[in-house]
Amino acid sequence: MKRIFKKVLKPFLDRRNWLRQISVAAIAAATAWLVGGSLLKNGGVVAAIVCSLTIRISLHKSVREGFGQIVGTAIGATIALITVNLFNLGFISIAITMLLCAVIARALRLDEVASINVPVTALIVMGPGISETTAISRLISTLIGASIAIAFSYFSHPSTPAGRTIEQIKSIGRKSSKLLSDISNGLRADYTQQDAGKWLTRGRALIEMIPTIRSQADEATSYAKWSPLAPLDEAQLLALRATAMEHTVVQIRGIARALFDAVIEGDLPEDIRLEIATALKAASLAITSKIDGVGEKYQFVDVTITDDLRIQAKTLSNTLLAHNKKISHEQMLRCMSIASNIKIISDSLDESSPALGTLGDINPEED
Repeated sequence: MKRIFKKVLKPFLDRRNWLRQISVAAIAAATAWLVGGSLLKNGGVVAAIVCSLTIRISLHKSVREGFGQIVGTAIGATIALITVNLFNLGFISIAITMLLCAVIARALRLDEVASINVPVTALIVMGPGISETTAISRLISTLIGASIAIAFSYFSHPSTPAGRTIEQIKSIGRKSSKLLSDISNGLRADYTQQDAGKWLTRGRALIEMIPTIRSQADEATSYAKWSPLAPLDEAQLLALRATAMEHTVVQIRGIARALFDAVIEGDLPEDIRLEIATALKAASLAITSKIDGVGEKYQFVDVTITDDLRIQAKTLSNTLLAHNKKISHEQMLRCMSIASNIKIISDSLDESSPALGTLGDINPEED
């Protein structure tokens, strides 16, 4: 019985943050329904719906989207009243309201979810029986629901935007390090095309994590600009570290692609495979040391392991040049690109890469 009980609870215990978020959302919606119903006739349902649409996993996102939703819905309600008075509640009024609300949401620079929520909430406000009195009542209910969502969103996640950025950096860093370590071990065992395909798939999965870490770093920076609880300089430093990790991930995907192409053309000589494996193992250790060095003030502990990584990249290049007659010109170029990727990883890890100063968007090339 005890084993069955643990088996039932395990999926929930493994997802504590998710469980916390849905619990807070449920309590917030119930609170909005209670408050809205107490203050306004039939105001509870609208308040609960708006609260459910607005609440997010962070205070910053809820404040931003809640404000946008309140402003957007107020304008949407005004548009709804005008269109209903002109065309009655029907095809034309619904179409005009949806169109204008979408434009307003875009003008307010809301994200994809909030851009949908604004016209949805406007439709709720202009529902059956709309009049100036009911529109104002529903608009106040919208304000109540959004305000409660903002208040409860503070409890949706146990960490701050900066803390979540660190979690994202560590998560993608651990997966990157593990992939390089697995590739290194595979090269020592004479890898196959199937092995290389799996590595490339994992490399692509890392690339897919880039929008998440970028979004979280942007949130940490935006939050620090208005909140006195989050120093701006530390948030900007974290954004730089997140960008450095993005650069690292792009290079790792490039390594996986080069090895996949190499195994299709033919086997690499054992001494070259072993040299590449040694360099990749060093890269794996460098990434691990980097992410393990995150301190309480979001500072990375200085390490000299990136200097060792540069030496490994240079050693690999020298080995390839010394054995240039063992492999084809195409294979040589692929292996030299791996050495270049490793060098760029070292520059990204110790933040000496000139590309980090641009803080531009990363647009990984398609495979």
